[in-house]
Amino acid sequence: MTLKRYYESAYAREWNAAIVEVSEREDGLYVRLNETAFYPEGGGQPGDTGQIGNARVLDTIAVDGDVLHKVDSAPGEPGDEVLCALDWQRRFDHMQQHTGQHLLSATCLDLLQAPTLSFHLGEEYSTIDVDLAEWSDEELDAVEREVNARIVRILPIASYFVSPEQAAALPLVKAPSVEGEVRIVEIQGIEYNACGGTHVGSTGELGLLKLLRAEKQKGRLRLTFKAGFRALREFSVQTKILASLSAKLSTPKEELAERLDKWNEEDRRKQAERNALRQQLYAYIARELLDEADRTGGAVARLFADGTLKELQSLASALTPRTPRPVLLGSLPELKLVLAHGGQPDFACGTLLREVLPKFGGRGGGGDRSAQASFASEAELRACYEHLSAFFA
Repeated sequence: MTLKRYYESAYAREWNAAIVEVSEREDGLYVRLNETAFYPEGGGQPGDTGQIGNARVLDTIAVDGDVLHKVDSAPGEPGDEVLCALDWQRRFDHMQQHTGQHLLSATCLDLLQAPTLSFHLGEEYSTIDVDLAEWSDEELDAVEREVNARIVRILPIASYFVSPEQAAALPLVKAPSVEGEVRIVEIQGIEYNACGGTHVGSTGELGLLKLLRAEKQKGRLRLTFKAGFRALREFSVQTKILASLSAKLSTPKEELAERLDKWNEEDRRKQAERNALRQQLYAYIARELLDEADRTGGAVARLFADGTLKELQSLASALTPRTPRPVLLGSLPELKLVLAHGGQPDFACGTLLREVLPKFGGRGGGGDRSAQASFASEAELRACYEHLSAFFA
């Protein structure tokens, strides 16, 4: 059985160990040591990485009470002594996030009477799912303030094993899921938690915890947060972004939201004006196209040098109620073609296009009264347009 040094101290960074076994598993090469400070994945906390001799430790897992280290190469033979080293920056980050979760969950329970249902420690951020269906911003602000108040109190955090009988006498957050001795993580005056993870020695080592997002997932509250150096980096990034926006917009950061609201309102007003002008333009173009079709006969047709497919579809919708003729419109910039009618002609637009398009390298289709086509070149679009114009003449 592997001696688990991370239970003795979460702060061990380097140590010597003997290789017990080197074995191949389905997903790679694994090493078992006689003792290790590499924490195996569990309880929402990822497995540690680092070095065993000259081999890179890619992951750490627990199998039947032993700790196995996934490596990129064999660090030696069974019996060899090797120097082991944690990726300490990553480990300490995990300690900050995991301890931050304990403190955040305890505070949610104290202030909101809402227990934590699950915890995820990700590469960029962490989340907890809380048994709470409704909440307010004021409640979450109070939770964040209390968490950080508990951080600055520098409360001691202790980890130790107790018997099942001793565990039963403690006010644990939830009943332990293991048999035999139970490992307790105690935040002084805050909570007793049955947990096998690695944690900092006091709340002061968290430095800061920041709630980033609150959302409803499966009917319950999900809180996204960062603690420690992650929270500091998040604050630094956001500060730089705000400073950059403030400088570019010549607006104090406190007034950026108001400035953006004004811009959005102005954009909505201008969009409404553009839509009104566009409808006037469609009405003018429609009259022009209808008059031209009446003079020449055939379809209501035109190729546009600056029209989009969406604009042509809107124009076709405006034209078809006003004429029994087919409507044939093309967009040169997008190499698109629209064919439509109001129901009077005795042909289906989609069927006709599917018959014609292969001759011109086009693709498309549609229903009885409206269809669209696309082309690889302007020459193909023009050729198909001329063919259909002649067909309707």
